[in-house]
Amino acid sequence: MDMAAEEHARSLDAKDPLRYLRDEFVIPTRADLKRKTLAAKAQPTSSSHEADTKSEHCTYLCGNSLGLQPRQTASYIQNYLSTWASKGVYGHFKPIEDSPLPPWVDIDEAVKEEMAKIVGAEKDEVAVMETLTANLHLLMASFYRPDKTRWKIILDGKAFPSDHYAVESQIRHHNLDPSDAMVLIEPPSPNSPLLPTSHVLSIIDAHASSTALLLLPGIQFYTGQYFDIPTITAHAQSKGITVGWDLAHATGNAPLHLHDWNVDFAAWCNYKYMNSGPGAIGGLFVHARHSQVSHSASPTEGPGYRPRLAGWWGSDKSSRFAMTNQFAPIPGAGGFQLSNPSALDLTAVQASLSVFAKTSMAELREKSLQLTGYLEQLLTADDGGKAPYATVTPSNPEERGAQLSIRLESGLLDAVMHILEEEGVVVDERRPDVIRVAPAPLYNSFSDVCRFVQVFRMACGKAVEETQKGSGGSLMVDGGKEKGGWSEIK
Repeated sequence: MDMAAEEHARSLDAKDPLRYLRDEFVIPTRADLKRKTLAAKAQPTSSSHEADTKSEHCTYLCGNSLGLQPRQTASYIQNYLSTWASKGVYGHFKPIEDSPLPPWVDIDEAVKEEMAKIVGAEKDEVAVMETLTANLHLLMASFYRPDKTRWKIILDGKAFPSDHYAVESQIRHHNLDPSDAMVLIEPPSPNSPLLPTSHVLSIIDAHASSTALLLLPGIQFYTGQYFDIPTITAHAQSKGITVGWDLAHATGNAPLHLHDWNVDFAAWCNYKYMNSGPGAIGGLFVHARHSQVSHSASPTEGPGYRPRLAGWWGSDKSSRFAMTNQFAPIPGAGGFQLSNPSALDLTAVQASLSVFAKTSMAELREKSLQLTGYLEQLLTADDGGKAPYATVTPSNPEERGAQLSIRLESGLLDAVMHILEEEGVVVDERRPDVIRVAPAPLYNSFSDVCRFVQVFRMACGKAVEETQKGSGGSLMVDGGKEKGGWSEIK
């Protein structure tokens, strides 16, 4: 290991004003990751070095897939369990003096203010509810209203599969043909998976007169590209197109100003950079101009609110329990809620938001730019252009979030991932040859980044050596063919 590099990383950590936030999280040890049980068993070790290695924290750079657990989560959930155990149904309505949690009937309201800060929204423009794909379906049911003039949906050609399935099924639900109604934005160059803003705008222009909806990711899951949300939104809306964003990889990661950017709607999950647990409840945004409710509307004028798929939790609180079967939506995004949300899920969200409340997205973004910039610097240092990998994420820091996507030479992925796992380094892969590395500013350090690069370079060296042995001394791609363009790996 490079001792000078490690010392430099430690010096950067010492200067980090947000370093205290790392202590707010439970970071697994290397022994935790290897153990096949939850509880540790007392076992003699062969040496003090081995014991030290096992007790070391792992190097966790996978917050783009699942964020680490805040220390407050266990305490918050224990309060939830104690309330359920000791109060039963009264937990819905009765405040408890020694609990940080509100009565369950108000728990969705309790998280709105902090969540709104993270996505740059007014409080009533957000709702924490359902899950990401379910929320996209609910939003498209309200905002995708195809007619004979406009019926198309434009989306990323390499959208996350669930987004693609949701769009395709919405189109089929309206008895339309996806081959005609689904416009996929493909990269303009076969040598890069990126979608330049100018290219996105050109596709919008080409289909403007027949497009009803544009749905794009705020940050692309595969490449880590951070789209120019305000520019794209304004351009599409100027053509009469409704604009929605999937913010799964952007929420808690990059600065968002959804209200000021005039975004029509957005949805996100809360288990990645929002650290609320696997499969946690999601969130959605509906701009205030779309969620107003008029109680004076006449039957001939319509219901006085935007059409949507409705449920009782979206109905006005003052009449929700009256059981009148007369839906009166809550003004704002809350009016899009269906059933009462999981109090357990919202408890985890509230625990996570208590950590975010100790800082700001501006401060987190500043550190994130430094961490990911440091990662890029180390990956490209002194490689002489001969490294068996290349970064495919935009090099402009303003065009990416925390994640760097690294494409390996063909045939190296399995060996590299095996070594990383053995060394207690946690990242994720996207086959056939990309690994995604995401330093999360809430809990990652410059030392984490340094250690990853050192282990990664070692892993690449070993993988190349093994591949060369197996191919008679030359690094071969699959089938001995030249590496193809990005269109081949969809």
